[in-house]
This record gives sequence, C-alpha cells and structure tokens, in this order.
Amino acid sequence: MSPLAAAPLAAPADPTLADFGKDPWWLIGGKVLVIFVFLVLTVLLSMWVERRVIGRMQLRVGPNRAGPQGLLQGLADGIKLALKEDIVPRQVDKVVFVLAPVMAAVPAFISFIIIPFGPTVSVFGHQTPLQGTDLPVAVLLVLAMASMGVYGIVLAGWSSMSPYSLLGGLRSSAQVISYEIAMGLSFVAVFLFAGSMSTSEIVAAQHDKWFAVLLLPSFIVYVITMMGESNRIPFDLPEGEGELVGGFHTEYSSLKFAMFFLAEYINLATLSALATTLFLGGWRAPAPISTFWAGANSGWWPVLWFLVKLWLFIWFFVWLRASLPRVRYDQLMKLGWKVLMPFSLAWIVLVATIRALRNDGYDMRQIVIYAAVAAAIVLVLTVLWEMIRGGDDDKEGAKRGAGGAGGPAAGGATAAGGGGTAGGGFPVPPMDAPHYHGRGAAARVQTPPGPSTIDTPPEEVTSGTH
Repeated sequence: MSPLAAAPLAAPADPTLADFGKDPWWLIGGKVLVIFVFLVLTVLLSMWVERRVIGRMQLRVGPNRAGPQGLLQGLADGIKLALKEDIVPRQVDKVVFVLAPVMAAVPAFISFIIIPFGPTVSVFGHQTPLQGTDLPVAVLLVLAMASMGVYGIVLAGWSSMSPYSLLGGLRSSAQVISYEIAMGLSFVAVFLFAGSMSTSEIVAAQHDKWFAVLLLPSFIVYVITMMGESNRIPFDLPEGEGELVGGFHTEYSSLKFAMFFLAEYINLATLSALATTLFLGGWRAPAPISTFWAGANSGWWPVLWFLVKLWLFIWFFVWLRASLPRVRYDQLMKLGWKVLMPFSLAWIVLVATIRALRNDGYDMRQIVIYAAVAAAIVLVLTVLWEMIRGGDDDKEGAKRGAGGAGGPAAGGATAAGGGGTAGGGFPVPPMDAPHYHGRGAAARVQTPPGPSTIDTPPEEVTSGTH
C-alpha cells in the first residue's frame, strides 16, 4: 500500500484553540442545535433510567405505561406540566418570580458548549472539531455558569414570599459557596498538569494516562462536590421536603416548575461530562481498546467512548440517590468547610511542588502516583471519621437532651415551664405550663386558654369584664 493510500487512515491531530472560530455560520448553528437536542434527549432518557433503576433497587416496577417499557414517560410528564394551570401567588415580585426559572435553566445549557465530544472530523467537506467552541479559560466558564444558576434558585426563594422557599434559597446559596470553592480547588491540580484551562488541551494532555489516576485525590474531591453542586440526594438540602415542603420551588407550578426540573437534569449531564473531560480522558478510548485498535481515537468512534463514560457517571448519580439517605445540614457544611477545603489546599501545594520538580528535569511519575494514592486514602479515612464522629455527637446530644428533660416521658425536652434540649441536643423554647396537662404524650396536647387570660389586664380578669 502506498503512503498516499495509508494517509487517510492516520489519526488526525488533536484539536487546539487555533482550530476554533473558522467554521461557517451554518456549521456553528448546526453544532448549537445538536447540543440542544442532545441535552433534551439526555434529560428524557436519564429520567427514565433513573426511575427504572431506582424501581429495580427498591423492588418496584417503575414507569411502564407511556411508550414501550415506559420510554415516553418523561415526554408525558413534560406535556402534563405544560398543560397544568400556572398559579402565581399574590404579593410576589412577579418579574423576579418569572425570571428565576429562566436564570436556572439557561446557564445549564450554555455550560455544555465547551465540552469536547471527539476529535476533528469532516462534516460536509469541512474539517471541524466535535465541540461547540473552546476558550483559553473554558473550565472557568462552567464555574461561572454554575454560579449564575444559583441566582435563579436564590431569587426564586426570595421572590416567592414564602418562608419555606426563602429558607431553601438561603440553603442553596450557602451550599453552593461551600462546594464550589472545593470544586474549583480540585480543578487547580488538573490545570497544573495540563498547563491549560482549555478543555480540548486538557483532553490532549491525557493521551497516555488519565488524570483520574495521576490526580486521584482531586477526582475524589470533584465527585463529592459535584453531588453537592447538583442539589441531589444525599445533598438535596435546598429542597428537603421533610422540613421545607418543597424548598425553593414550593410556590412554582406548570412550565416554571418544569424549568427547574430541566435545569437539575441538565446540570447532571454537564457535571458528568465535565468529570469525563477533566479526569477520564474525555473522548479518548480506554487503554485496552486504544492499545489494540489504532483507529479507536479517530473519526466518529470517540463519540461512543464519550457517551459511555458520560452515562456511567449518570448511573453513579442514580445509584447514590437510591442508596444513600439525606445528610443533616450541619454535616453537609462541616464536610465542605472542615474536610474538603483544607485537604484540597494541602493537595495543591503538594502537586505544585511535584510539578516544579518535574519541570526541573526530575522523573516524578512514580512519586505522583504514590502521593496520589496516599492522599486519597487520607481523604477517605478523614471523611469516614467525620461521619462516625458526627454519629457519636448525635448520640451524646440525645443523652444530654434526655437527661435534661427529667425522664423519657417528657419526650427529650425539659419539663413544662423551662427550656432545654431536644433529642439532637438543640435548644427548645420553654413551654407555657398552664396550657399543657398531664405527662408524656398527653403533655403535647395544647388546650386553648379561656378568653379572660389572653392579653387581659389583671383588674379586668378579676372583675369578669373584657
């Protein structure tokens, strides 16, 4: 075979920043349309997969009515939400109330534009990268859009004029501040090793070894923080129905609620795609396939490897939702501020030192792997220790609450008339003794006072007048 005949089979060069901005307008519009359709179909399919998988894990059937095997259930839900009555409560800030769902959904779409699906391919005779666009600071765009999405949640809670919605919005802002800092710190090690913030160049830097292996602690920190960033179980505190009814979207209905629903699942896909790009080699084939097949990373085949990695992460999200309970809010904050952030800062210092020595000509490959494994073990043990210690704190708080209550009959709070601690060690306001009768369960039954004892001067009570 002549060299000219063998040339088309050679793998094309990885896309670089210089390859973007040269496409005709119709190709750019086509990329945007394909990404939009891909995200919508991913949302519908991930909803179906989540319900079927959780149904199997919980010994239920799951959706099986709309379409074959229930495949059209997500589409039916969307039509149902669109046809429902759109209720806007009184006294809400209508402009902010309407714009908040838009602010939550639109940034989720924008973030996916910098995700690479594959290498440079030929589309109708034009050589173009399988990526919407790329920037020198592409990863920072994702963090900026994630922060913008939080504005939608916070403003939804504030504009609803509801205490439950307001508390859900405040929880979301505190949670995202905590976990976005740790998420950004997990990216720093990737930037140091790749030498760029461009997603296409980060994928090119993983041609021989994935960063999930070289930077295992950063990968673990990102996996934990992306669960906190997505507001899903076990970190779905902004919409915890046990104490906040529905959270920040309590007052929303119809298409406005559907946009919050859409934003959650698009963020699920975006976070999974970002994890694939930064830590799992992006669109590159796994080692066994790329070792025995020279063309595995050329043409349209890399799209398949990218989708497989993406759906493995989505399945991981679903598995966590079916397996783990919701954590307490103080445990969530403690994990972010007292464990993930200090560990990430120490890990960045270590990675920067190793990178500096490597730039000076030292062979640090084995040292990096050993340091990554050791740091990952320390991180996992620290998280487990915090969980165990948190459980011990709960038990001690329950003992203190029971001891200060004067016996188990009082239900873990102090006797009527005095303050104390509940079962978890939290303060409980004093109860008005004359309004409670008996002990135990009967002590919780409140009898309304007579009209002569409410805001009535003593002289009027004695005289029987009001």
